[in-house]
Amino acid sequence: MRNNIVHIGAGELTYEIRAIVDIADKLKSLGIKTNMENIGDPIAKGEKIPDWMKKIVADLAMKDCTYGYCATRGVPETRQFLAEMTNKRGKTQITADDIIFFNGLGDAIQKVYGLLRRESRVIGPTPTYSTHSSGEAAHAGQKPVCYRLDPNNNWYPDLDDLRLSVKYNPAISGILVINPDNPTGAVWPERILKEIVAIAKEYDLFIIADEIYQNLVYNGESTKPLSDLIDDVPAISMKGISKELPWPGSRCGWIEVYNADKDPMFKRYTQSILDSKMVEVCSTTLPQKAIPPILSHPEYNGWLKERIARYESFSNIAYDILKSVPGIRCNRTNGAFYMSIAFERGVLNDKQTLPIDNPEVKTLVEGLVNEPGTSLDKRFVYFLLASTGICVVPLSSFFTPELGFRITLLERNEQEFTKIFETIAENIPRYLNS
Repeated sequence: MRNNIVHIGAGELTYEIRAIVDIADKLKSLGIKTNMENIGDPIAKGEKIPDWMKKIVADLAMKDCTYGYCATRGVPETRQFLAEMTNKRGKTQITADDIIFFNGLGDAIQKVYGLLRRESRVIGPTPTYSTHSSGEAAHAGQKPVCYRLDPNNNWYPDLDDLRLSVKYNPAISGILVINPDNPTGAVWPERILKEIVAIAKEYDLFIIADEIYQNLVYNGESTKPLSDLIDDVPAISMKGISKELPWPGSRCGWIEVYNADKDPMFKRYTQSILDSKMVEVCSTTLPQKAIPPILSHPEYNGWLKERIARYESFSNIAYDILKSVPGIRCNRTNGAFYMSIAFERGVLNDKQTLPIDNPEVKTLVEGLVNEPGTSLDKRFVYFLLASTGICVVPLSSFFTPELGFRITLLERNEQEFTKIFETIAENIPRYLNS
């Protein structure tokens, strides 16, 4: 090309959660039966949407108004409904105008980071959901800046690391919170959230809180939404329906803006997000219109409780199977539907293998693991997939020095779920001792 047309942050856009699917598809074509435990899509794992929910959507599809544009911020009555929900349970009061809809949180994440001044950085947890780390790094054209989640302490944030990182990096302008957390399944206690708010207040920062799993908490744990704790600190909360209803194919999420009136610079920044959305006209109308009748339906809370109870049961099955496996650090999942397993430091090397019966598959995997830059945990993931058919995601792909893997709790068949985790438990020491 006459000129370099590649964005400075193009190399930071990675998403191993889906990239591993290409490898799984190649193995499928070679006769390997796979269990896809990599993507957080309840529908793909057999979640059945109840008839009453389908009827709401079907009835809306029969109305002409759902086929047109809506207001740029989103459907007014839906935004009013959501604002009232937040105001009922939170100390921070918002209006419908403090809510902006997007085509899924992926869309929101790209705009929230993409419209920051390039020199301004948002520090996020490590490991972190790769859409956040990639979006923030791509906007800056540099590697993400991170604070540590501690696998030896329930994957809770290392607050000393966060405070020191903020203190000595003046480019940091915001703090990212993911609670409940993806990829670890940790639920951050109120005391930790309060300390993060205090750090933001001390250093004049804003907060981004990804709270899409806010209502998926179990095992007796509890947490607070950011709106309960934010006080007068400027903040953005990210929410959606893809995981909770679940309706991931709706691509429907929103942000709630808190305390925009407390800081003129933050107000101008959030206005730029709205202006950017205005250029697109609006987000998809029908899913927005479905939110109030679904969330207020008399069967909704019972439906959600049943799903939460299943995740709680399966989180304990998984933990009980893996907690005593040598060579790993295992924490019980208490929120969302993910589990992250970290290998003990130094137990992985580039000579370890698992048996692969199919010669073509063995040749393919040996080629993959010998590619330059292949991390040691990705090597394990490839061998696990080829040997057992279980597809997980390497933990290092969540921008962390910790080596391990993330797996979902979404398999609905308890016998099959148990078999998957027992197979992993058997193959970890087999791999480490090979």
